[in-house]
Amino acid sequence: MEAVIKEIIVGYESEKTPLISILHRVQDKLGYLSEEVLKLVAKYLDLPLSKVYGVASFYTLLDTEEKGENIVRVCESAPCHVKGSMNVLTELKSELGIDIGETTKDNKFSLELTSCLGVCGVAPAIMVNDQVYGNLTAKKLEEILEKY
Repeated sequence: MEAVIKEIIVGYESEKTPLISILHRVQDKLGYLSEEVLKLVAKYLDLPLSKVYGVASFYTLLDTEEKGENIVRVCESAPCHVKGSMNVLTELKSELGIDIGETTKDNKFSLELTSCLGVCGVAPAIMVNDQVYGNLTAKKLEEILEKY
């Protein structure tokens, strides 16, 4: 783990403010940003742990706790809300058998809310891992989940 973090950080030496990029890359490699990982990032960047943890816990696409294999994020922005994102959320809760912030028993899915996915034109929308899906219906949700 330490070698992975060092390797990632070296790739960002020329950037003035690489913290967010580094945290994303570390999370991609290690799955989530544990306390141990955040301490190592802080150490190698010579930053206070409070700053590194503050950034990691502020951004919804960064995870400081272990999640399921696939993270389903439901957009709750105003356009998505008006177009039915709460219906999408209700359907997902029912289909997955979990609530917001929970992970399925088989560790396959975690369910979260996010403030905006930037695809208001196809609201309501969700993101599964890095893939965004819009113009959702119950049937489309079923098809999307089957892919994972």
